[in-house]
Amino acid sequence: MRRRRFVAGTVGTLGGLTLGSSPAPARSPSPPSSPVPVRARRAAVVPPRAEGWQAVPAPGSTPAAQLRRIAVAGPRLAWAVGEENLSGPDGQRGLAMLWNGTAWTKTDLSPLTLRRLWDVAGVGWTSAWCVGEPTGNGSPLLRWDGTTWREAVFPGRGEPDVRFTSVAVGPDRQVWACGTRGGALRLLNRTGRRWRWLDPLPVGSANLYRVVARRPGEVWVSGEQSNGGGWSGLVARWDGAWTVLPAIAGLRLGIADVHAAGPDDVWAVGTEAGAGGPPGRPGNPALAHWDGNAWTRLEAGFTLGSLSGIAGDARGRAAWISGWDFRDQSSSTYLRRDGDAWIVVRGPAGAVTAPYLNDVAHVPGTTGFWSVGMTSASPYPPTEAHTERLLR
Repeated sequence: MRRRRFVAGTVGTLGGLTLGSSPAPARSPSPPSSPVPVRARRAAVVPPRAEGWQAVPAPGSTPAAQLRRIAVAGPRLAWAVGEENLSGPDGQRGLAMLWNGTAWTKTDLSPLTLRRLWDVAGVGWTSAWCVGEPTGNGSPLLRWDGTTWREAVFPGRGEPDVRFTSVAVGPDRQVWACGTRGGALRLLNRTGRRWRWLDPLPVGSANLYRVVARRPGEVWVSGEQSNGGGWSGLVARWDGAWTVLPAIAGLRLGIADVHAAGPDDVWAVGTEAGAGGPPGRPGNPALAHWDGNAWTRLEAGFTLGSLSGIAGDARGRAAWISGWDFRDQSSSTYLRRDGDAWIVVRGPAGAVTAPYLNDVAHVPGTTGFWSVGMTSASPYPPTEAHTERLLR
């Protein structure tokens, strides 16, 4: 089963908010798990307010362009990836940016034939990795060598059915890439210099969008799984074996990102496309919390749009969520954790007319954060890559 990722006429990370089609989902003999009812809870809603976010120029991309994901190693080192030239006559191509503590610069990817870069992760100058969509067969796995991105050698490299969608690097520098191989959802792990493919995820007809490293030997993945007539949210943990959490019930729900502070404190964000609607209709933001027993769905503070990324603070608690509010595009949209509630927060006013955020990340060793996306929700020029920074 292959899910289209064009809905609503906008672009982004998930649920019809992406240019082009999604990677082919795995086909496992195991039936998809049945969604279980979730407990609904109303989130505290207060008037949106600014919190000190500042737009930071990310020059050099060819419109239309967007940044999908960001990885931050510290105040002076970060990477952001996506795609550019979306409507150009010679086709779209991958986009990679580097933050050196002072400015964003575009990284040369000309030796590589990539249509887009899906995700990036890194903890040091030679411990950064990214995955993308090639122009031919077989997804590449790229490593940052301190100067540029180069293809890495791994088991399965060049195989036509290998497709990576996300990558994570833990504090122990283990590498985790998620995607498909041999028609099954899989994780590829690198410990030291040894690569190995882990057991398939025991869920059929599903897609993975994100892998997140929590601690050594433990990672979480998120995405979507078929429920027979639509899609439900998928969240699972690998810690030597797979633990698949109950599906998050929804009509056409995909989980773009997940943050686990512990096995009984897991947050999931994404977009629910719903039962359909007129052309151009956006989806609905989806926010859910797992307490170790059940999922609780919370209202996001706005009803039309999306939630795309979630980041923890220095203590590891979920702290910020990036999003897009269809009804208020005067500035970027975030949710900030305030005790047990999430509060709608706006980005810098007037910097960009209708910014669309795809991801948010914590700056290690500080109380700051970065976010990335694009200057509008339209996949046509003059849309450009966009970044914002929170210094606290």
